[in-house]
Amino acid sequence: MIGGPYLLQKFKKIQRILVYVLIINIVISLAKIAYGTLTGALSMVADGYHSLFDGVSNIIGLVGSLIASRPADRDHPYGHQKYETIASFFIALLLIFVGVEIFKNAFNSFLIPNKPEVTIVSFLVVIGTMGVAYFTMKYEHRQGLYLRSQVLIADSMHLKSDIYISFSVIVSLVAMKLGLPIIDPIVALIISFIIFKTGYKIIKETSRSLLDMSRIEENEICDLVMKIDKVKGCHKIRTRGSMGDIKVDMHLLVQSDMSLEDAHILSHRVSKKLREEYRDISDVVVHLEPILQQHQESNSKKTS
Repeated sequence: MIGGPYLLQKFKKIQRILVYVLIINIVISLAKIAYGTLTGALSMVADGYHSLFDGVSNIIGLVGSLIASRPADRDHPYGHQKYETIASFFIALLLIFVGVEIFKNAFNSFLIPNKPEVTIVSFLVVIGTMGVAYFTMKYEHRQGLYLRSQVLIADSMHLKSDIYISFSVIVSLVAMKLGLPIIDPIVALIISFIIFKTGYKIIKETSRSLLDMSRIEENEICDLVMKIDKVKGCHKIRTRGSMGDIKVDMHLLVQSDMSLEDAHILSHRVSKKLREEYRDISDVVVHLEPILQQHQESNSKKTS
């Protein structure tokens, strides 16, 4: 099992990245909220609060990764990595909560319309913060793939929605400049639905881990291990876990006269081969079974 110093080093890198992104999100959100409040631009204020909640999601990610970095113990023999998945799930819930609040504010603005002030500074604030968010998102997503971190991927998806939202805000500001303030709450409604969609995607992915859904096709694994010498068959293949922490449980058929030492070496070869092919696999449990004589004869008839 991959763990110990490697796991600790991995989560330290994740935590450092989350701190960097947290600082950037706070600066971006304060700029949007302050200017949006001064000018009365609803979509910019909504975008600012969404950025602020990005910072909250960073904190949740930090707490989750801190717990996930703990080594396996008596109560958690498989480690604490699922806490990272739980943190990703809470990030999705926060996103949906923000989406509901933005939806309510946008709906209310139809009843009480406002006329926000739009200047060249408005465009500069949105474009500038959008550019910073884009490069931050690309960096976090790239690091999430490299470190196989579910929480970094979820957080970068959260940040990616910021970019779409900021683009929508630009469209809204242009519409208001042209004397169409009704576009502002309409854009805010679109923002809320973008957030709902992002939250759904994160929940769908985290549920695969929390509900122990299969992570790798059984046939893929069987085809791979059957290429290894002395493996005569495979069945009862099960996979579960999350990105960077997939666990495999499988049964292999071997010759009944195989020595204990050779069987032990074979199980290690199978484990090594699977880890080389799938970088997300962290643990492989191999159950060796002696191949039955009738099964052997059946196989020879098929090949002939």
